[in-house]
Amino acid sequence: MKVSFQIKLFISLVLFFSGLFVLLGVYYYKDVGRQLYQEMSARAKIQAEEIAIIPNLRQSVANKDIRAIAQFMHKVVAHSDASFIVIGDDKGLHLFHSVHSDVVGKTLIGGDNAEVLQGKSTTTIRKGGLGISLRSKAPIFDDTGHVVGIVSVGYLTSYLDTITLGKVINIFIAAVLLLVALFVFSWFFTRSIKKQIFSLEPREIGLLVRQQKAMMESIYEGVIAIDSELRIEVINQAARKLLGLSQPTRALRGQTIAEVIAPVPFFARKVMLENDTHDEICRFNQLTVIASRVRIMLENKLQGWVITFRDRNEIDSLSAQLSQVKRYVDNLRIMRHEQLNRMATLSGLLHMERYDDAIRYIQAQSEHAQELLDFISSHFSSPTLCGLLLGKAARAREKGVELAFDPSCRMDRPSRALGEAELISIIGNLLDNAIEATQRAELPHEPVEVLILQHEHELIIEVADRGVGITPEIREHIFERGITTKRRGDHGIGLYLIANYVAHVGGSIEVSANEPRGTIFSLFIPETGNVLRPVPTLEDQNYAT
Repeated sequence: MKVSFQIKLFISLVLFFSGLFVLLGVYYYKDVGRQLYQEMSARAKIQAEEIAIIPNLRQSVANKDIRAIAQFMHKVVAHSDASFIVIGDDKGLHLFHSVHSDVVGKTLIGGDNAEVLQGKSTTTIRKGGLGISLRSKAPIFDDTGHVVGIVSVGYLTSYLDTITLGKVINIFIAAVLLLVALFVFSWFFTRSIKKQIFSLEPREIGLLVRQQKAMMESIYEGVIAIDSELRIEVINQAARKLLGLSQPTRALRGQTIAEVIAPVPFFARKVMLENDTHDEICRFNQLTVIASRVRIMLENKLQGWVITFRDRNEIDSLSAQLSQVKRYVDNLRIMRHEQLNRMATLSGLLHMERYDDAIRYIQAQSEHAQELLDFISSHFSSPTLCGLLLGKAARAREKGVELAFDPSCRMDRPSRALGEAELISIIGNLLDNAIEATQRAELPHEPVEVLILQHEHELIIEVADRGVGITPEIREHIFERGITTKRRGDHGIGLYLIANYVAHVGGSIEVSANEPRGTIFSLFIPETGNVLRPVPTLEDQNYAT
C-alpha cells in the first residue's frame, strides 16, 4: 500500500521530534542529576562546617557530653533538610545520630574519617547505616586547635534521585504538551505543503520536472523565463545556442537578463510592465530575432516574464518559400480564370461564325500579354520583381483595374539600400492599396500609373491612382500602425512598414492628391549603399504578396 506524501512527512516529523525529545530528556536527566549532586554537596559541606564551629557543640564534643550534644543537635536537625546528621568523637565513635540513636558509642561507618581527623573537610558518596548517601564531613576543633570530633551531614541518594525524577517528570509533562502542539503543527504544515504542490507526490513532481526540462530542451525556439527582478530562472539549450552562450544553464541562472543579452529596449522594465508583445523584431547579441514577451501573473501579482525568440533568417527563408508557393498558386488561379473568359469569348465568336473577329481577338490577347511581359522583363533585371509586377498586373486586370507602367521605368541592378524583400514589400503594398482604392471609386476605373526608376544616387517609386483618395481625418496618421481606410480584413500594416523601411535607409515619402481624385505616393530612396537595411517581418511577406 502506497502511503501519501503528507502521511510520510507527518510521520517523519513525529518520529524526528520524538527522538529529539528522548535525547533531550536523557541529557536533561543526567544534567539535572549532576547539578543537584553539586548543589547538595555544597549545601552539606556548608552545614557541616557551620555546625562544627558552634562553641557549645565544640565544648560538648570535647567533653563527650552526649546528653548536651543530643539536646542541641535535635534543635539543629529540626531546621535542616539533611537526611541525617551525625556527630562523632576523635576516635571515630558515634556521639549523636539524628535517625538511629541506638548507634551512639558505635564506630562510624564508611571509612572516610581519616582525612577529617587530620583537620580536612571531605565530601564523599559512601554506603552507611541508612544506605548510599552523599555526605560532607567537617572536623570539630577545640580551643587549642586539636580535632576533637567530626560532624557529618548527609543526603541519601534515593532522596536526591526522587528530587531529580520530580523535576524530570515536570519537564516531561511540558515536553509532551509541546510535542502534541508540534504534532498538530506538523499535520497542518504537511497539509499546507501538500496544497502548495497541488496534491502531487514527490515522485510525480520529479517526473514533471524531468518532463518540463525535456520539453524545454526539445523546443526549437529560444525560451528564457525571468523573475520580477529580471533575473534568469530558466533558459533552454536553443536560447543559449542562438545567443552564443557557452555557460551551462545553472551558471546563467540568477544572472540578470542585461548580463546575458546586450541591453535593448525590449528589456526595458517600464516597457515590459506596460504590455506584452508578439513577433517583435529585435537584435539579441548581434543576432536579429523575432521575439515575444509575455507576463507571468499569479493571483494578480507579477511573477516575471517568458521570452521566446527565433532566428529571423530562418523565418525569412520559410516565409519566402511559402510566399513563392502562394504566388504561384495565385497566378495559376488568375491565369485559369482569364483563360476561361477568353475561351468563352472565342467560343461565342466561333458559334456566331465570326471567324475574322475570332482571329483578331486571339491576336489582340496574345499581343497584349506579350507586350506586358516584354516590357517588364526588359526594364527590370530582378526576376522576383518581374514576377511581382506580372502577378499584380494580372490580379488588377481580374479586378477590373489596369496597371499602366511609365515608359521610363527601369531598374537594371539591385538596390544598394534596400534588400529585395523590402523592395518587394514596398511595391506590393503600394500597388495593393492603389488597386483597392481604384476599385472603391466610381466606374469607369482609371488605370493605376506606376513609375519605378533607378538613378545612380536615387531610386524613385511612384504609384498614382484615381481612387477614393485619403480622407482628411487620417491624412496625418496614415503611416501609423493600425490606421487604414479599408473596411474589411486585417489592414493598417502596409504603409506602416513602408514608412519604416524608407525612414531606415534615409529616404522620404511624399503623399499628394491626384486631381481630380486619387492619391500619388512618391518614394525617394537614396542609393548610398552604406545604410543598415531594415528587417522585414513575417507580416511583411504576407502584405507584400
